[in-house]
Amino acid sequence: MIEINWQNLKLSLHHSGAIFIEKHSLLLISDVHLGKVTHFRKHGAAVPQNAVFQNFKNMDEVIETFNPFQICFMGDLFHSDKNREFDLFSNWIAGVPSQFYLVRGNHDSISDEIYQKLGIETQLDFELENDLFLFHHPQEQNINHICGHVHPAALMKGKGGQKLRLPCFCVSQHQIIMPAFGTFTGKFTISVEDFEQIYLIAGESVVPV
Repeated sequence: MIEINWQNLKLSLHHSGAIFIEKHSLLLISDVHLGKVTHFRKHGAAVPQNAVFQNFKNMDEVIETFNPFQICFMGDLFHSDKNREFDLFSNWIAGVPSQFYLVRGNHDSISDEIYQKLGIETQLDFELENDLFLFHHPQEQNINHICGHVHPAALMKGKGGQKLRLPCFCVSQHQIIMPAFGTFTGKFTISVEDFEQIYLIAGESVVPV
């Protein structure tokens, strides 16, 4: 974990890919894609069953670390329609005392009514403070916002020709793009030069580049 100051806020960038905003006691989690493992297994993909439970374990760990008053899923909480993982999620969220929000992403097809029954408030975006927003998709660079969607990763090259692609936080003056939180989400290789600062996730460390 590493702490940064951005837009006059103290942010903790966690190795899970989550962000904690101390001022608002708010935990941001992006692109979990619950249900994706079950969806692929249903269609014959050889995905380990324990991958279903790893996302819940990771959420438990980051919530225990910060004990947030509020939790906002930054889009693509579920990969597709309801399946067995939705029942697991329903049981899981009932045991977490935080207030929940969902910024709707392009994969979020489950209805607002269903989320509301779980105590989750849904919107297309949230204004966290004056002129500081939470979106799923990246916006114009002159809009102060935190977002997800991209699943960013940086390609690192060693002197011996080694290559390693690591998930990362992409930070600029007006924008932060979060890495995907989910364990089975894929990554998109970004150009490091497009951002003022990159923070790589290397195991349980967050490393500035």
